[in-house]
Amino acid sequence: MMSSYGSWPSPFTAALIAQASPRIDGARFVGDEIWWGESVPSQGGRITVRSSSGAEVLPEPWNARSRVHEYGGGAWTADADGTLFFVHGSDQRVYSMPRGGEPQPLTAEGVAFGGLALQQGRLLAVREDLRPEQHLRSIVEIPLDGSASADESALHVFTQTSGFVAHPALSPDGARLAWVQWSGIHMPWEHSLLHVAAVNSDEFAPITTQAALQPQWRDDSDLRYLDDLSGRWNLQRQRLAGLALEGAREPLAPMDADIGGGLWVLGNRWYQLLDDGRAVASRTNGTDEIVLISADGARVELLTLPITAGASVDDVDGSRVLITGAGAGVGSGLWCVDVDAGTVTTVTGGEEADAAWIPRARSVTFEGRHGAVHAFDYPPTNPDSTAPDGELPPYVVMVHGGPTAHVSGAASTAYAYWTSRGIGVLDVNYGGSTGYGREYRERLNGQWGIVDVNDVMTAARGMADAGRADPDRIAIRGGSAGGWTVLCSLVEGGAFAAGISRYGVADLRMLAAETHDFEAHYLNGLVGPLPEAESVYIERSPLTHVDKIDVPVLLEQGSEDRVVPPSQSEAIRDALAARGVPHEYVLFEGEGHGFRAAETIISSLETELRFLGRVFGFEPRI
Repeated sequence: MMSSYGSWPSPFTAALIAQASPRIDGARFVGDEIWWGESVPSQGGRITVRSSSGAEVLPEPWNARSRVHEYGGGAWTADADGTLFFVHGSDQRVYSMPRGGEPQPLTAEGVAFGGLALQQGRLLAVREDLRPEQHLRSIVEIPLDGSASADESALHVFTQTSGFVAHPALSPDGARLAWVQWSGIHMPWEHSLLHVAAVNSDEFAPITTQAALQPQWRDDSDLRYLDDLSGRWNLQRQRLAGLALEGAREPLAPMDADIGGGLWVLGNRWYQLLDDGRAVASRTNGTDEIVLISADGARVELLTLPITAGASVDDVDGSRVLITGAGAGVGSGLWCVDVDAGTVTTVTGGEEADAAWIPRARSVTFEGRHGAVHAFDYPPTNPDSTAPDGELPPYVVMVHGGPTAHVSGAASTAYAYWTSRGIGVLDVNYGGSTGYGREYRERLNGQWGIVDVNDVMTAARGMADAGRADPDRIAIRGGSAGGWTVLCSLVEGGAFAAGISRYGVADLRMLAAETHDFEAHYLNGLVGPLPEAESVYIERSPLTHVDKIDVPVLLEQGSEDRVVPPSQSEAIRDALAARGVPHEYVLFEGEGHGFRAAETIISSLETELRFLGRVFGFEPRI
């Protein structure tokens, strides 16, 4: 069938996308079973816990979701007997639920918990107390007998700070605790410390780090962790005698790739140690791959898995490892790998993508003003449709949030929603993204709104110059920090014919005044400190230059967003209206920073498709 790009009939409806490939949120070995967290879009994005036995472990309306640092993570864990420990989304208390039993609170109301870790039979967590008289974050042990459910003093506090903490790791003998800590003046990928302290004293081990991640004990004298002192996050080893360092740190298997990433959520796991000291790790250099590192770091072996994106090494049991992620040819899933037996078993998800409908991402690089710009191209793909000779496809340039984050090429039904209709997708890792080392990441220092804008425009023009995209029908779409880049790019002009900003930043001073603690000083590195750099904040902000935007804009926003509040989208909406710029504004009630409910996902996708149809002159088939 021949029809114009954008108007091809597609089986990928918005309702299908809302239900497809639910997000997997951690996995655990539990006795003879495997458990994993999974989002339920039809229930407002609730996170449930499921079992390989086919049972839903955590029933509705319980929701395993943490709000610590706003982005949460590590909201559940379980013991070998099948007792589930989880943070309930509505009240942020920790609950225990024995197999077949009812949830019972383990913590009191009024504070939030995340990063749950069951170690040596003790339940550790990150506790966040944002009450005005406190405003502290702690690493605590939660009594399993429920004594802290009404009495906060029953919690054992290992350490507390006005800054931030993550990744508690208790030594096998229970005498020392290792964790990651940062002040908040810097983001954790800029500078974070590795602390090792005696459990019952204030003594610390003086370990020098740059951006530490995920400490893990091999034994009482051998601590492993990640750091990027070389410019790449790699595995490190530090030997200790008590709290005394025995020699310098030892880089294990140094490589020109990252084992590690931005510490946005508390549940991230980039590696796991096997009993014999070998490590299974997610290695990233643009795309993800899973490797096995020998105990001494002398050998690195590539494991054969379909994962190329979003890899997380969640749990280990003997020689078996649980790994979540997605691949170039498979959807999001969970796999159990036995590194000794050489077997790979799909636990859930991971369905093979139909290559006739779902394009395999093509890695592309463009030479830009600030150096190489990396991206992934998903061309229009539909076995039943073709476009008239000579017609070039419209494209949507996708801009990830963060901005310190990363995308990898993977099979995506969400992108098939566009490509199956004849709309190409280009996913850009602009300067500032992770996955290419510290130097690439630090391109954005002081240059947010410049480097990211130059890079996405370079990528868009590169696609047009190569004859792969219609230069007059390229749109840009992004959320959060990606929404900022959308608006800044429209101010710059010349590359995009339309913009879709999802809960995007419009005014830097407003963001600095209204955003949450975790990102309170993020702008210091991205733009500059206030009040010294106030003139830069004004000059960079899209709200200052709305008069330069001359293409249609779609604004989408969650009413309960505490990271980028609705005031940002509404300010740009009002400014566009005052200048007569074509625009639409859609507020989704009850949604926060990111859209989770099925009805929101459906409405958002259909609204965006209709918007592009009007702008680019095609009749979309919804």
